Amino acid sequence: MRPESFDFLQKYLNNASPTGFEKEGQKLWLDYVRPYVDDYLIDTYGTVVGIINPEAKYKVVIEAHADEISYFVNFITESGYLYLRKNGGSDPLVAPSKRVNIHTAKGIVKAVFGWPAIHVRKVEQDKAPTMETVYLDCGASSKEEVEAMGIHVGSVVTFEDEFMVMNDKYYVGRALDNRVGGFMIAEVARRLKEEGKTLPFGLYIVNSVQEEIGLRGAEMIAHRLQPDVAIITDVTHDTQSPMYEKKTSGDLFCGRGPVVIYGPAVQNNLRDLIIETAQKAEIPFQRAAATRATGTDTDAFAYAGMGVASALISLPLKYMHTTVETVHKDDVENVIKLIYETVLRIEDGHDFRYFK
Repeated sequence: MRPESFDFLQKYLNNASPTGFEKEGQKLWLDYVRPYVDDYLIDTYGTVVGIINPEAKYKVVIEAHADEISYFVNFITESGYLYLRKNGGSDPLVAPSKRVNIHTAKGIVKAVFGWPAIHVRKVEQDKAPTMETVYLDCGASSKEEVEAMGIHVGSVVTFEDEFMVMNDKYYVGRALDNRVGGFMIAEVARRLKEEGKTLPFGLYIVNSVQEEIGLRGAEMIAHRLQPDVAIITDVTHDTQSPMYEKKTSGDLFCGRGPVVIYGPAVQNNLRDLIIETAQKAEIPFQRAAATRATGTDTDAFAYAGMGVASALISLPLKYMHTTVETVHKDDVENVIKLIYETVLRIEDGHDFRYFK
């Protein structure tokens, strides 16, 4: 990876971008992608779209989502402890002893998820942490002191953990789901520009908000853009680490390439074009099956308006919705390459219907 791209990836991942509060991350993303597009738009809730050939009638989308799971302050005790509620699929099991940032109008307030020591608990009666039992300690001794720090009900809380490289092969951190996707589609735009590729259609590089609470940003922008084609990238589970049941979760590996998804929301001809592209370009890939929905922004695009030919290219990831989400460097590069090569094979007015 070129140094400038790596620097952006690190900066983008370390920036907080909680669901519904993605603004600062979206600014970073737009600043990076702007030199590689002809125009851009920002919708009411913060989805950002870089556009190449904005006058073209036929529209192709490549898309990822920008938001990360987080928490809201929900209750402040008289003694100054904070109880929370989820913003997205946050897991209280991973919370105890973690450091967090509380986002306030006065700036970041540091806090920790407290937890009683093993010496004072009846370990044989221990239960998994829940939203009712985890709490934050921000160093205050009263509700008034908490409020004087700028914290209030509704303040957003994100984990402090930052990006690192592990064993020179893996990228590790919080929020790789799915800001690494935003990075990958931005890199596609960069390569198209720097390699002087001319597209016969409009390409819309979409970084959507609010995926973690039900694909809401993609739903809005799909209706606005009314594209003809949408290629979505998101993460999926590497199933090689302990505690996965491959009979239900599939047999997927970090380091063995992008995962091409099968399922009702995936348009078969577009999916086959992606697979043919991978084979011709000698890009390794894996296959996985979804059920009635992919659970990603693919579903929002596929069923928008009169229907959009949509497909999903997933990035294998370990430890989803934790602070140590892990992806393989090679998979990141190969997802970028696969989207790039597929975009170059789509024709103006490409008709993906099954029969005519």
